[in-house]
Amino acid sequence: MRNVWRKRAALMLTSMSLALFTDAMCRIPAEAQEKRPTAQEVIAEIQSHVGVPWKTETVDTFKAGNPETRVTGITVTMMATLEVLQRAAAKGENLVITHEPTFYNHLDRPDGMEESDAVWKEKREFIEKNGMAIWRFHDHWHLRNPDGILAGMVQALGWEKYQSKEDPHLFKVPEITMERLAADVAGRLKTPVLRAVGNPEMKVTKLALSPGSAGFQRETHALEMENVEVRLVGETREWETVEYAADAATEGKRKGLIVIGHVPSEQAGMEECARWLKTFVKEVPVEFVPAKQPFWTPAERSARR
Repeated sequence: MRNVWRKRAALMLTSMSLALFTDAMCRIPAEAQEKRPTAQEVIAEIQSHVGVPWKTETVDTFKAGNPETRVTGITVTMMATLEVLQRAAAKGENLVITHEPTFYNHLDRPDGMEESDAVWKEKREFIEKNGMAIWRFHDHWHLRNPDGILAGMVQALGWEKYQSKEDPHLFKVPEITMERLAADVAGRLKTPVLRAVGNPEMKVTKLALSPGSAGFQRETHALEMENVEVRLVGETREWETVEYAADAATEGKRKGLIVIGHVPSEQAGMEECARWLKTFVKEVPVEFVPAKQPFWTPAERSARR
């Protein structure tokens, strides 16, 4: 009889132990989930580390999703295209930090477009379905000292030792023809579409780099400078700076323009942002996901066949 009671007691203890163990295991994921920061907490960390006062008027805000979302992973990108969002969701990364707009204009409210627009609607639905939060990091990443975008681009181009100490946008490089310079930039930035205006045989040493879209006044003022022979820009209007550079070349002036494309002209700057984030965001993985350039040329297509 005693043996029967001992067996029953042992079975009860074993059952209790299993129940306690199972309960503890069930609590681990929930506790781990609670330890993950919210999207808003991650952004607060960025604000405290960026090193410049936070502006009240800024585009650096949440564009979609709930700021209280618990972050499972962070994707940093130049542009939150649907393709980038799909790759982030596939990896379980639900906070996307993008440099450029997600919804087609500077304020992420496309003028003249109905919310029922099929493309815009499907993108919003994908973000909601996958529980993602999208936050833009533009103004303050540029305001940082040094400018985060420019620093990443200079590193990608390998121009650190040529950079002016007085003006970080100016460079003095070993003599090179404009044609070879354009080819070298295209190769280093892996951009399939790059356009140049000016004499391809012109030998140059004095450059100005302006990632993104600086605008007509800043671009032409730089070309007017004696210590600038070639201005490299992200994008510009063809009837503005492009026409100005073409007229300067026709007049025989030693001036040229290289149009890189907006995304490739700033992409490395957001890769630098991902490296920077990893220095203080430790609770969740941080990954740089490049925005794929949608452009292709017929010549490229023919070469691959």
